[in-house]
Amino acid sequence: MKSRRSFIQQVSLTAASIPVLNILNATTMNTSINDDKILRVAIMGLGGYGTRVAEAMKDCKRAKLVGVISGTPSKITDWQKKYNIPEKNCYNYENFDAIKNNPDIDAVYVITPNGLHKEQVIRVAKAGKHAICEKPMALNAKEGQEMVDACKANNVKLLVGYRMHFEPHTLEIIRMRNAGEFGKVLFFQGLSGFTIGDPTQWRLNKALAGGGSMMDIGIYSINGSRYMIGEDPVWVTAQETKNNPQKFKEGVDETIQFQLGFPGGAVASCLSTYSMNNLDRFFLNGTKGFAELLPATGYGPIKGRTNKGELEAPVVTHQTVQMDAMAGIILNNEKPVVPVDGEEAVKDLKIIDAIYEACKTSNKIELKL
Repeated sequence: MKSRRSFIQQVSLTAASIPVLNILNATTMNTSINDDKILRVAIMGLGGYGTRVAEAMKDCKRAKLVGVISGTPSKITDWQKKYNIPEKNCYNYENFDAIKNNPDIDAVYVITPNGLHKEQVIRVAKAGKHAICEKPMALNAKEGQEMVDACKANNVKLLVGYRMHFEPHTLEIIRMRNAGEFGKVLFFQGLSGFTIGDPTQWRLNKALAGGGSMMDIGIYSINGSRYMIGEDPVWVTAQETKNNPQKFKEGVDETIQFQLGFPGGAVASCLSTYSMNNLDRFFLNGTKGFAELLPATGYGPIKGRTNKGELEAPVVTHQTVQMDAMAGIILNNEKPVVPVDGEEAVKDLKIIDAIYEACKTSNKIELKL
């Protein structure tokens, strides 16, 4: 059996505001659903984030962890015991196509290195199961579109792990913006970064990660600029800085600054880095006011303020709310405030492709999302 690990080694050589609760009730908190409408999920990739999702799902009302897919037999055994998963719902990376014949699994959450997403999601789709994929959904927009097309061809849904799209502080700022409370939006700043450790990890391997910081933490500022401003950008410029070429090899970005232009006239200035800590901030400025999230995208608690004062919103476990909301999307065709489908992810991938092109050419790249 070829495990994901062996593949990698080969390649490597609090009081809630009423508006927020209304949003959550509309999109994520419907708990009156019958047991036969529970989304039954298998997690593929039993690493650190897979574990975080599994723990969060213990508190879900609409989604349940029922299966696992891993290349490491010992992890499967451990998860079986910890989460009471039956043997018939356990698979490895070679045989998981057999989920096609398992009526007890509705969806597979793919939480593996970026370079594996395309093949694995397409296999899930061909098995007739809904796919949830971690972000970035693929290595580039072409791959992402192929994943979208495969899921459509097999009549299954494709969702992406944009957990912030269900986070209460984030949703409250979006509500305020939609209500015109900030006036005309003029500027957004997104700072996303941390100092990465182990130089041999898959996130610093181009074949598995597709790049460097941009493919991991930078996507938060890309996606955040879109949902905070409420528009899709029409152009991008970008500049790359690399101070440690030994750690950050060819094709693995260390730090990228990028700028986005939006059709309404707003501009965004963002930073993605693997070499600086304390960078997790979103700032939105308009003619009537401002909004800030600090931290903006960490696992929590998220904190925010506007020109009207501190945001009062519930503190939630992001993955719990996300999975309950995704159950509603998959089972009941519910519509989230901010999309989390494959098409949404392809837009981010088109922007990432353009950022890398802008870094290489120093050109302003026009975007058609």
